[in-house]
Amino acid sequence: MAVRDRGDVASPYSVASADVVRAPGGRVESDRLAVEEPLEIRVGGAPVAVTMRTPGHDEELALGFCISEGIRARSARLPADLAANTIDVEADEFDMSRVQRNFYTSSSCGVCGKGALEAVAVEAPRVESELRVRTEFVASLPDTLRAAQPAFAETGGLHATGLFDREGALLCVREDVGRHNAMDKVIGWAYRAEVLPLTDKILCVSGRLSFELVQKAAVAGCPLLVAVGAPSTLAVELARDRGITLCGFVRGGSLNVYSEPWRLED
Repeated sequence: MAVRDRGDVASPYSVASADVVRAPGGRVESDRLAVEEPLEIRVGGAPVAVTMRTPGHDEELALGFCISEGIRARSARLPADLAANTIDVEADEFDMSRVQRNFYTSSSCGVCGKGALEAVAVEAPRVESELRVRTEFVASLPDTLRAAQPAFAETGGLHATGLFDREGALLCVREDVGRHNAMDKVIGWAYRAEVLPLTDKILCVSGRLSFELVQKAAVAGCPLLVAVGAPSTLAVELARDRGITLCGFVRGGSLNVYSEPWRLED
């Protein structure tokens, strides 16, 4: 595939400098920090959510967020009033009351897992993909992703999501202070690149696997989700329910497969 966006250079809006005191010794030096600012997402001019994100690729973030929530997004742009830190999404058949009912994806919101699984089942059919890859190939993905994280290299404070094809080419990588935002940015990129659903693609994330990330992968139709860290119980339950191969603790040449292991071959 010719369309690729690796983001090899950190966005000037994603990193800022601040003075710090080094201890012991008391030296004052300049440090590099990941930028975090709010982004208001509107649909048809109506505010639907505010997320704390790292600036950059905001249109992709808004599109990916909406797609993950079952909103039939068509495009994203700056709002007509040019409000700062705001993106307006155009969508078909938008129902504000339905969106408000479905905002369960924060791990602190207290909505039961059964209700969340049922909601995802409505938005995302079971992933039907014959994708098969070698275990050694999957084990190598986090290192490839890490090498393509310029803002993390400067700050040590950003999550990342990478989208790979079955040959191992890194098609897109996005960084953000929020792991869910990084995933949304990649999904938004994939929508614009016209590669959704991700039937023959692989998503790799730099941290742990929450229910929220598996939900987004399911809605995007991705059959294989890889992470450096551990999955939660609900993440595993959802992956098994949606037919997604979930790989955690992918590091040092080894990994754990929590669902649909038949997609990995020795």
